[in-house]
Amino acid sequence: MHGQLKQRLMQQIDAVLAYQQVMREKGKHEDLSGLPSWEYERIITMALAAIERIAGGDSVYAQQAKEASKPKGPRDYYSSYKTVIGILESLRGALAADYLDTATELIHASVFADFLEMSQHLLDEGYKDASAVTAGSSLEVHLCQLCLKHGIDTTITTSSGLKPKKADRMNADLAKAKVYSELDHKNVTAWLDLRNKAAHGEYEKYNPEQVGLLISGVRDFITRNSA
Repeated sequence: MHGQLKQRLMQQIDAVLAYQQVMREKGKHEDLSGLPSWEYERIITMALAAIERIAGGDSVYAQQAKEASKPKGPRDYYSSYKTVIGILESLRGALAADYLDTATELIHASVFADFLEMSQHLLDEGYKDASAVTAGSSLEVHLCQLCLKHGIDTTITTSSGLKPKKADRMNADLAKAKVYSELDHKNVTAWLDLRNKAAHGEYEKYNPEQVGLLISGVRDFITRNSA
């Protein structure tokens, strides 16, 4: 995971943990039974939000935390709070040890696969131009994710401030950093050119067969170069 991103995510977790420590110091008893229930509800909500942002709503962390957040009775807020905070601390440990990298890559792969399936469906229905734009957009987003993964800037400094790099620039930077081969670099260049033609209304300059090759090529590229 990109170093700056990991640091920001850990700071989010630490902010929640720091708040719950303040709450613990306010408690009159060891089991925090002197605090009103809304104090527990607040910290549980903060923890759940952090877990879902970082690990994803469908992750094991989020599912366990959601289940634990449901108090079994009026006096069960402390038990729910303690379990959710424990899950948040476990997530922090996994994040610090880079154990979430594989999960993040799988999430990205799943999202891109959905868009490429959409592209194939559009092509099958005769909408080659919309299909080309959708597949090309998936490729561009994946290039950005690859840059983040490998510590390559995704912005450039101009006279008017920071601006996002264009896809062809990211492609060149990734190839220069040996993230993928020169052959992949050339293929990505060709795919981006087709996407640009579709986006700019140059529909007569490519055919459905070429869009089909674009979709299969991008799918293979994303599978071999996970982000």
